[in-house]
Amino acid sequence: MIDSLKVTSPAPTLVRVPGGVFTMGSSQPDRFANGTEKPPQRIEIKSFYLAQFPVTENQWREFAMKSGGSELPVVNISWFEAVAFTEWLSDRTERAFRLPTEAEWEYACRAGSETIFSSGDMITINDANFLYDDRGARVGPGGRTKQGCYPANAFGLEDMHGNVCEWVADVWRPHYAMQAEDYDDAPRVIRGGAWDYLPRLLRSAWRDWAPPDMRRDNLGFRVACDLEP
Repeated sequence: MIDSLKVTSPAPTLVRVPGGVFTMGSSQPDRFANGTEKPPQRIEIKSFYLAQFPVTENQWREFAMKSGGSELPVVNISWFEAVAFTEWLSDRTERAFRLPTEAEWEYACRAGSETIFSSGDMITINDANFLYDDRGARVGPGGRTKQGCYPANAFGLEDMHGNVCEWVADVWRPHYAMQAEDYDDAPRVIRGGAWDYLPRLLRSAWRDWAPPDMRRDNLGFRVACDLEP
C-alpha cells in the first residue's frame, strides 16, 4: 500500500519514500555507464516525502501568476525558479518544501531495484515516455504526457524515467569521488531523462548538469519535503 500525503492545493500529492541503504551510481555491467556515475557508493537515505509526479503547469501557474495551464509537467523552468517555487509552496502550507537531493532522487527512482532501470535491465515504450529506441528509430509520442500514462515504480512514483528531466538540489560534480564546489551560479544536477531522449539516458544512474539559469522544453522538477512539518 502506498503511503501518500495530500497537502493543500496547489501542492502535489506526496508519496512517503521509505528509508534504506542503496548503491548509488553504476555498479554492474552496463555498456552505457560512464565516469560521471562512478565510483559506486553505498548511501543511507532517511524516509522522506517526494511528489508522485513532476510539478504540472496547473500547479505552477498560481505561483507564476499566469492564466491557462494543463496537467502536463511544467518545463522551461530554471533551477532558481524551481527553488523559488518550493519556497513559495512552503509559505502556502505547513510543510518545508525543497528539491530532492541527487541521492534521494536516485534512491526513489530505483525503488529497491539494482537493475539498470527500475523496471529491469530493459525499458520499453510501455514503461516510460522516450522518443527513440537504441537504433535511433522513433517509437515514442514525441512530447510530454500526463500523469497516469505509465506505471508507477515500487514506491508509487511516476515518470522517474522519461517524460521530463528533473532538477535536483545538488551542485554538479564530474564524478562521485570529487567534492562539489558550491557558489551562486554553480551548475546543478539534472536527472531522469526526457520525452525526446534515447533509453540509455533514462537509466537510474544517469546524470547530467545544466547552468542554474537554463530553461529547456524537456526540463522540469518535482518537490520533496521531510516527514515532520
